[in-house]
Amino acid sequence: MNVPYFDLNGQTKSIRAELDRAIAEQLDRGSFCLGPAVEAFERDFAAYVGVKHALGFNSGTSALHVAVRLLNLKPGDEIISTPYTFVATSWAIAYCNVKPVYVDIDPATMNIDPAKIEAAITPRTKAIMPVHLYGHPADMDPIVAICKKHNLALIEDVAQAHGAKYRGRGVGTFGQTACFSFYPGKNLGACGEGGALVTNDDAACKRSRALREHGSYERYYHDEIGYNYRMEGIQGAALGVKLKKLPEWTARRRAIAHRYHQLLAGTPLTLPKEASYAESVYHLYVVRHAKRDALREFLTKRGVGCALHYPLPCHLQKCFVDLGYKVGAFPIAEKAARECLSLPIFPELTDAQVETVAATIKEFFATNA
Repeated sequence: MNVPYFDLNGQTKSIRAELDRAIAEQLDRGSFCLGPAVEAFERDFAAYVGVKHALGFNSGTSALHVAVRLLNLKPGDEIISTPYTFVATSWAIAYCNVKPVYVDIDPATMNIDPAKIEAAITPRTKAIMPVHLYGHPADMDPIVAICKKHNLALIEDVAQAHGAKYRGRGVGTFGQTACFSFYPGKNLGACGEGGALVTNDDAACKRSRALREHGSYERYYHDEIGYNYRMEGIQGAALGVKLKKLPEWTARRRAIAHRYHQLLAGTPLTLPKEASYAESVYHLYVVRHAKRDALREFLTKRGVGCALHYPLPCHLQKCFVDLGYKVGAFPIAEKAARECLSLPIFPELTDAQVETVAATIKEFFATNA
């Protein structure tokens, strides 16, 4: 049995009639940029996250950029974040001529290690930007405490963790702002690109809305340099449909993850674990092994999809060579990059497909001890 790494078509088919109606309404209305569907989604998503305001953006990257702009930082200021995540987190920092400063990760969760943050703080440090990687919450209590102690802003990157919980509280509610991605492959994905910035701060919401729309509080009057970061009406409509399904899809992801736990127990793989404080939404199910590349090749040849997230940490990317980091700067992140392999996990994945993935992995280790 072939098993795809991801099957977006399966999800679309399951809600196609609802999507067709919602998108047709936008076509009939001629509402293509922001508009009622986006506003309705913003209200519903704010309620889902548990915050006062949510603003729709054209991508999660754009939302993060604006979140950093809100801090009014100066060139040479610093934001502490993780080297082990998608590069968009660092883009948002670099776009504002601010320096990303990295801290190594916790080997258990692969999120930023709070115990290593204070050693990286300098007089130029202005904020901390943790990422809730793979759908698993970062350890927020010590991070919040560090921010309060040093008077630092906190921006949460929640691109992969829609609905995840930290000690029973939804991620995205700890920082001054938090940003989500609705890239199609996310747990809540648009029919194209999309993102959101959420906040409980009225002033932050007002300015974010202006920055999203060319720096304009009133049309054709521009108080500061802004961007065209607006969400499309069709994406708001699609996300409105999908948001209603998200709790069901999240429950299925968790069930699949727990089945993987059972089937792969006893193999040489290092499996993902939930910390005691966490309720993960398993955006990705990432296993680790020194023979990652051989396992990947073996699975691919047998029709089992898999993927790499992320094979080169941010601090070793060519675009950030000027930061001065070298191989060995963050050994835990670098080891994770060498060993991590993402297995198929999406709500439409069947139990039989999960069992095929596990059986194929066991076959690999039976012949590659």
